[in-house]
Amino acid sequence: MRRRLLVQVLAAAVSLPLFAAPAFTAGEGGGGGGSGGQTTTQCKKGQVWDKKKKKCVVPQYGMLDNDSIYEAGHDLAMAGRYDEAISVLTLAANKQDPRILNYLGYSHRHSGRVTVGLGYYEEALRIDPDYTLVREYLGEAHLQIGDLAGAQEQLKEIEKRTGKGSREYGMLSEQIERFLRS
Repeated sequence: MRRRLLVQVLAAAVSLPLFAAPAFTAGEGGGGGGSGGQTTTQCKKGQVWDKKKKKCVVPQYGMLDNDSIYEAGHDLAMAGRYDEAISVLTLAANKQDPRILNYLGYSHRHSGRVTVGLGYYEEALRIDPDYTLVREYLGEAHLQIGDLAGAQEQLKEIEKRTGKGSREYGMLSEQIERFLRS
């Protein structure tokens, strides 16, 4: 099973383009974390950034620490390379890391697998109910399936934890307003 997963991940990694601009998301800063601003999305085809080695490497199960896997998966997801992000994130040794679960949810949702994404978000919140970025993305997922009440519930939960001034509250509130205007 492990070998088959590794083959699938490496096959997906081989399809990485040479360069892409890194992108960032609400509540989380610069991606990739290497020195000199290097990120996974700037590595050569089939590689991800290893912050310990400070160079691009071919991803393999157990080779990268969870932080590097998270950063690589985050960078790929924010660059719109969702299936590649999923392939990298599944390499995480800690399958219960809410950050990993969040970006698995995000990547599946943006790949059109909203129901799968919802499952990852719910699992992340089971582990860390105060992770408001997950709540923002979960609210957006509810809007994608037409569940306004579900999105509003997540907005209330964010408000309870961080108030109306947080970035996550503002982002989800804006999405709900757009949904209501459409």
